[in-house]
Amino acid sequence: MPARIVLQQADITRALTRISHEILESVRDGDRLVILGIPTRGIVLAERIAEIIRSVSDQQVALGTLDVTMYRDDLDRNPTRSPAPTQMPADGIDGAVVVLVDDVLYSGRTIRAALDALQAIGRPRFVRLATLVDRGHRELPIRPDFVGKNLPSSRSERINVHLTEIDGDEFVSIDGPSIDGPSIDGPRIDERAEGAAS
Repeated sequence: MPARIVLQQADITRALTRISHEILESVRDGDRLVILGIPTRGIVLAERIAEIIRSVSDQQVALGTLDVTMYRDDLDRNPTRSPAPTQMPADGIDGAVVVLVDDVLYSGRTIRAALDALQAIGRPRFVRLATLVDRGHRELPIRPDFVGKNLPSSRSERINVHLTEIDGDEFVSIDGPSIDGPSIDGPRIDERAEGAAS
């Protein structure tokens, strides 16, 4: 089944702009805001959100990355990529409002792993979740605070997120299962690795 594009570059930009404003509305004066991107494409989205917030407000924003690979509970069932460095702001996350950013929210297992990883690093005052796409099929009681697009889909479909910084083009598409299996040279689909559940 051919892929169907559901978000163009302009749609992604609008979604991230809206998410950025919603994040700003959720913080109070004096809050320390930390935005953490979950590799791989969550890092790019986090960087863009931080840039938008800085461009439209005086809110101080710290940026970091949070790799959750070794905190996943499905490593025995799903292949995964090599862990990437976790990079925390110099002031850490204690007492901060932390916004986790990922590209696609699926089962919730990636975010559960992210919460475990955060607990090992510090104690934020609040933790919020922003995702470009929420595709449903949650296996854990986790829901995003900021969503670019709700995209109901079947489990057999795949959500493909392309971002210019990584893929050279930019769109979100949805397609059915391939009879030849997943591509090994295409963009990451839904997860840190093929077959895993976010």
